[in-house]
Amino acid sequence: MEYITLNNGIKMPIVGTGTNTYGKENNDYNGALTNEIPELLSALELGYRSIDAAIMYRNEELVGRGLAESTVPREELFITTKVPASEEYISSKDATRAAIDNSLKNFQTDYLDLLLIHFPIEDKEQLKNTWEVFEEYYEAGKLKAIGVSNFGKHHLDELKEFAKVKPAVNQIQINLKERNTDLLGILKDEGITPVAWGPMKAEAHQYEVLTEIGKAYNKSGAQVLLKYQIQRGVVVIPKSHNPENQRANLDLFDFELTAADIEKIENL
Repeated sequence: MEYITLNNGIKMPIVGTGTNTYGKENNDYNGALTNEIPELLSALELGYRSIDAAIMYRNEELVGRGLAESTVPREELFITTKVPASEEYISSKDATRAAIDNSLKNFQTDYLDLLLIHFPIEDKEQLKNTWEVFEEYYEAGKLKAIGVSNFGKHHLDELKEFAKVKPAVNQIQINLKERNTDLLGILKDEGITPVAWGPMKAEAHQYEVLTEIGKAYNKSGAQVLLKYQIQRGVVVIPKSHNPENQRANLDLFDFELTAADIEKIENL
């Protein structure tokens, strides 16, 4: 595994797994929760250590139970979760504190590696109050890093007006359908690490080119696309329920794309 160093010195695995359909019937986001989470146990066994969760996914407790049942020591794990931008969680500082405390309980841990605001909070006072609670838990050592998700430039500018702790991460959609090039440049300038959700989305004709590039390395088009992201400093959190695909999504560290490869991808 390779790591990226966040702006506060914390190291984050550059590949992780999403969990939004884990432990749910028919692997469906809106499916009823089951009592088993074999996908997570498989990912951990294969070497995944960064686990991307969220309160909105409804399965924090199940993910936490899976982590506790595994043989992976807590200090090897990098647990991310997210607080929703809805009244139930941001109406007051106490509401936000209760959400964080409940997540800590769900994951059976006394600290989280990364906590994000899941979506932009449009009310500036609520954003300020929420971020101040994040900073409070960060200063107390209960959060190793804090950040945001799905924030655009104007959301980041607003946060910058009062944030004492700069967000370490902005988790956004980054793929060949939604490149977010301008925002990536802004994040680089600000020293905020981009984390890509949905990193493998691409059109069929784009995958044909990716597959062709991959032949030189005995890699798939999906592996080429993931490698392209991590070579430019983007953390990726692909998700699969299939152990073979999970293995492939992690098998990215024995080859390097050339400048010509990257140019082909960026011209797609």
